[in-house]
Amino acid sequence: MKSSKKKIDSNASGEAEMKHKPVFEREYDRLSQKLAGKVAIVTGGDSGIGRAICVAFAREGAKVAIVYRKDIEDAKETRKLVKEKGSEAIIVSADISIEKNCRKIIDKVIKTWGTVDILVNNAAVQYPQTEIENIKEPQLVQTFRTNIFSQLFLVQAALPHLKEGSSIINTTSVTAYKGNPFLLDYSATKGAIVSFTRSLSGILNARKIRVNAVAPGPIWTPLITSTFPDESLETFGKDTPMQRAGQPAEVAPAYVFLASEDASYITGQVIHVNGGEIVNG
Repeated sequence: MKSSKKKIDSNASGEAEMKHKPVFEREYDRLSQKLAGKVAIVTGGDSGIGRAICVAFAREGAKVAIVYRKDIEDAKETRKLVKEKGSEAIIVSADISIEKNCRKIIDKVIKTWGTVDILVNNAAVQYPQTEIENIKEPQLVQTFRTNIFSQLFLVQAALPHLKEGSSIINTTSVTAYKGNPFLLDYSATKGAIVSFTRSLSGILNARKIRVNAVAPGPIWTPLITSTFPDESLETFGKDTPMQRAGQPAEVAPAYVFLASEDASYITGQVIHVNGGEIVNG
């Protein structure tokens, strides 16, 4: 015998007829500091996109651990900028290609603030080569260890401290989708990051930890000026539909969005901030 019980909101043609109404606004949506009380770790946080992320997070109320490799002056400046936003910051020097260093980063953050809520795997290296024969094993190993191995190392170290609602954000690149003839090994690592992000999101769904990525296009950063030849810098970004390079400040809001409850129903995804390039994925 079929039940005569009416299904939830069966045949409701508008919200006025619905008993279980869709949520169009949450208390959270009214907040001005959407990361208030959160603790974030940003690798490569001393300059470029990383600096912009740190400043944007601080503006939204997060405390920030700025992880850098060598440039202490840039790291100190980023720390100063974060503090000017009224937030707290520490700087941590580490070669993240080495697993034990990644554990030390997490240990220092836990010792300082007692928790981790947001992990941004942003640091990367690139070594342009015009010929494939010029890519030697040491370069290949260093690129992969820094760009993708470190992401696994940091996730493993942070995971015991990441609570329900935490967010992991990985920086990939438009090169993961388009490739780049001068950045073969770099592009390969960025493709690996896309797959890593999607796979990790599936693993951590049960823990209610979201994992997403941002794929910047040509963004004007020290990574570009320090590795590209001068003649390339003149036209950098001109081949995008918007015909210009982007600025780190134009990328950082994507990270704020993914770190916040605004993205509470988003995981395993990639946001493309690339000046209009149409890519699949």
